[in-house]
Amino acid sequence: MKHLMILSAAALIVAVSCTDADVSLVWGDTADRYSIDAVDMVAEKTPFKYPVWKGEKANAQAFLISEVDLEGVEVKVTGLRCGGYRMPEDAADASFVGYVMADVLDPEVYGQCGFRKPGQYDSLMVADIIDIVESKDVPANTVQPVWVSVRVPSDAAPGMYTGRLVVSGDNFSRCSIPFQLEVSDRALPEPSDWKFHLDLWQNPYSVARYHNVELWSKEHFDLMRPVMKILADAGQKSVTATILDRPWNGQTYDPFGSMVTKTRNADGSWSYDYTVFDRWVEFMEEVGIDGQINCYSMIPWALRFDYIDGATGRMEYVEAAPGSSAYRIYWSQFIADFARHLRDRGWFDKTMIAMDERPLDAMQAALDVIRAVEPDFKVSLAGNYHPEIEKELYDLCIAFRASYPDEVLERRHNEGKVTTIYTCCAEAYPNMFLVSPPDESAWLMWRALAAGCDGYLRWAYNSWTEDPLADGRFRQWPAGDCFMVYPEGRSSIRMEKLIEGVQDCEKARMLMEEWKASGNTEKLSRLDEALECFDFETLTAEGASPALDKARSVLAE
Repeated sequence: MKHLMILSAAALIVAVSCTDADVSLVWGDTADRYSIDAVDMVAEKTPFKYPVWKGEKANAQAFLISEVDLEGVEVKVTGLRCGGYRMPEDAADASFVGYVMADVLDPEVYGQCGFRKPGQYDSLMVADIIDIVESKDVPANTVQPVWVSVRVPSDAAPGMYTGRLVVSGDNFSRCSIPFQLEVSDRALPEPSDWKFHLDLWQNPYSVARYHNVELWSKEHFDLMRPVMKILADAGQKSVTATILDRPWNGQTYDPFGSMVTKTRNADGSWSYDYTVFDRWVEFMEEVGIDGQINCYSMIPWALRFDYIDGATGRMEYVEAAPGSSAYRIYWSQFIADFARHLRDRGWFDKTMIAMDERPLDAMQAALDVIRAVEPDFKVSLAGNYHPEIEKELYDLCIAFRASYPDEVLERRHNEGKVTTIYTCCAEAYPNMFLVSPPDESAWLMWRALAAGCDGYLRWAYNSWTEDPLADGRFRQWPAGDCFMVYPEGRSSIRMEKLIEGVQDCEKARMLMEEWKASGNTEKLSRLDEALECFDFETLTAEGASPALDKARSVLAE
């Protein structure tokens, strides 16, 4: 995204300030990706100008190339002054972008779901990891991307800020290139106050396995904090909780367990332990994610429902189809007790019993159980649009190529319900695979806005592969489908582009409200025209970037 105004030195013509002739540092574009050895393909982008709001996170990307091995390379941002005002040092970060192994998509089909045999698809290294290492060696004749992020303080003075990206090392002279950041007098609220409904599903089990720590230990929560903080800073609204063992079977490398222990006592009564559930929700609230609690699932992929046998202490399972007597008995008692517990904790109004991609008859059977026990329990579904049950779903999400009837969108909006879209392995594009064009992440956020929806859902935020920092390929889906971020608080280009899109939508929403209030029909018409470009046919013909450029130009006027 062209949120950083990248300009060249002095007269704004010379791009590079490197003493060593065999070292080059140039600004690129955040939509650019180069293979690690594509040195001859790297092209400096022409200077551009784009305003940034206070409270916004702005990104830029540079490329470091050398004809010799560089040792002990470090990157940092200096300056960022406007008159007498200087942004705090921690407002700006410069990070190395790391490469990770990915695989290509199947060119013969649009949908990309299904088992991927080792070696079935060509593999390549993709620049995606926004790393946290402070220094590294850069081999000769390779492309080393550098990611620059600036979090504009909410109290920053409007004006033109000048800073520099500085690259230094043990065996070469320091290089630097300038940039300018134009801050407007408009301001975004804090991410927790954004209206865009972002729902990326979290996997705490993946963090414990990757770091080889005990589930729900202090060490586990400490390791999750930087990972989930990225999500909170993106405006995430929902906590992903699991109320039974393996709601999605073992589809991810790290299966989900149950956060609620259900015990069937010797006398036939049931007892429930919510200790883990409570700790998880409390932790996510501390991080800054507290809008909803989505609890999966009353309809797992395998219709097996876990419990502890109170007499033996062993894990057992009830096998029951939705609508059966056994299903109703298992869930009725739990729903009643769970509702009581949630009310005691003050969480009932924001908690959903959540299902995904389940057939209509199964959904109707689950709803019958819920309504018979606790009519006020909210329900969420990510899946096909079923008009028969739409009114019963507080949180409804459908695939991005599907559509809601206009009257349904309007009614749901007036009722304060959540109405969103999602993508998964079913779409070759637009998507957020490792090989997806980065701008598609932002495009999807705009698509949600253009469709009149509240936001976007993605099924996996951090369901990591065995070693995500080295290899993003997975047995079932294209590389990167399972995760958007990396261990220890490493973000990704894909995640940062998604955040850009969410910020865009917040800005558009605020401006539309202002233009409607002031009767500025010209601006509203121009934005409506830009939003019409966020459709599948235009994306197929032009790619994601032109629509983004057009829409952002309206916001920048």
